[in-house]
Amino acid sequence: MRATLADRAWYLLTTALRMYRDHADAADWMRHQIDRFEGALRIAVTGPACSGKSTLINALVGDEVAPVGTGFVWYQDGPTPRATLYPPGEAERELPVTRVERGLRVEVPGWLPADADPGEIVVDWPARALRHAVLIDTPAADLDGGTMARVRADADAVVYATPTVAEADLLPLRPGPGSSPGAMVDTILVLSRADEVGGSRIDALSGARVIARRRDRGIAVRGRWQTVVAVSGLLAHTARTLSEAEYAALAALAAQPGADLAGHLLSVDRFTGQAFPVPVDAPTRAALLDRLGLFGVRLASTLIRTDGASQDTLPGLLLQHSGLIELRDAVRELFLDRRQVLKARSALRGLRMAVQVWPHPDAGELSAGIEQALASGHELRELALLASLRAGRTRLSAERTDEARRLIGGYGDDIGTRLGAPEYLDPTRAGTLTEESLHRWRGDAENGTLTEDQRRAARTVVRSCEGLLTELAHTDRR
Repeated sequence: MRATLADRAWYLLTTALRMYRDHADAADWMRHQIDRFEGALRIAVTGPACSGKSTLINALVGDEVAPVGTGFVWYQDGPTPRATLYPPGEAERELPVTRVERGLRVEVPGWLPADADPGEIVVDWPARALRHAVLIDTPAADLDGGTMARVRADADAVVYATPTVAEADLLPLRPGPGSSPGAMVDTILVLSRADEVGGSRIDALSGARVIARRRDRGIAVRGRWQTVVAVSGLLAHTARTLSEAEYAALAALAAQPGADLAGHLLSVDRFTGQAFPVPVDAPTRAALLDRLGLFGVRLASTLIRTDGASQDTLPGLLLQHSGLIELRDAVRELFLDRRQVLKARSALRGLRMAVQVWPHPDAGELSAGIEQALASGHELRELALLASLRAGRTRLSAERTDEARRLIGGYGDDIGTRLGAPEYLDPTRAGTLTEESLHRWRGDAENGTLTEDQRRAARTVVRSCEGLLTELAHTDRR
């Protein structure tokens, strides 16, 4: 059976632990990395100030769990709600936690210094979204790179929330020293306030998606993220927690003719003003704005008025419009389904740093193994191609796109799935199918009429087919 990137990372980690067994600090660090490698995927949600990070976390989790504190906050699955503070250089402390209607509240002590490192808070919360991943809420990404350096060290993957795709908001994502082209296979860019891009118009999200796709396909940004997704985090979170009273208020708005209501949905002042034509009191309207924003109120009332959305169907329609489903699909396909690859990459990069921090007379072979694994990790190229096909940066015919995604493991990593065959596939037939695919894609890789992107994609698929043949050969020998 072929050695995967995860296999090589595990071998190098355990080799390093044996090598450094007499060095207490290094050995403890290696054990920590092994525990991390065996644990859940770590996904950091970060971005510039006021980018909607906490709202995005709430939308992904499905409950109001953020924000908590000002430092790094880790959200993990647990049987009961719990919050633990880990102040720098001090013993851990359990924080008071209160369940509220839509989530939890954590009482962070007021004595935490505002101008110093507050440490970390770990929040246990029973949620399906946290069963296979730990979410990390971070301080705002700074231009000097300090926050992002910490993020890259602690997380296996990054969801970078940004209010715009202006270069100033994206500077923290610039490649660091020694980064290679295409290195950011661990990053999804989220246009996190997509409803504001179009001035909260009813078509704002559609316009934001167009902007996201254009930015995603730009040559200058390749290698800085895997894909761009436009999301209204506020709309996504509220859609999952919409109450009966909120629906009743929206239905009252929808009962008013659209022409009569349109002028009052142009600004917050008009929506909350005394001249509002619908018998919905001002505090209720203000609460709707807090939960949905102007865009969400417009969209929800329009869906009720024109589509007849009921209390049962409106949340699903809002969720679909919010972009959260697309984001969750991207996280699943590019992160969760490839978590072993991403965790292996994190382990190898961390191990490379450790060997530099703690030199060892016998570490030459270990260092060479680390660099070889990172350089030859074909699974990382598969992941990069998967994202490029998903975003439309690499354009193939519909048939070729589907075949490429299948062969590089986009629908599953086992041989049968990669070959598009039934669950049980005779090894001889599997070899024939693989050789046929290899022949087709080798032709594309050498086809001078195709673009360089298309030929590069074909070379990646060729390497995947060669790997399948190697694995089939090992199977035959057994």
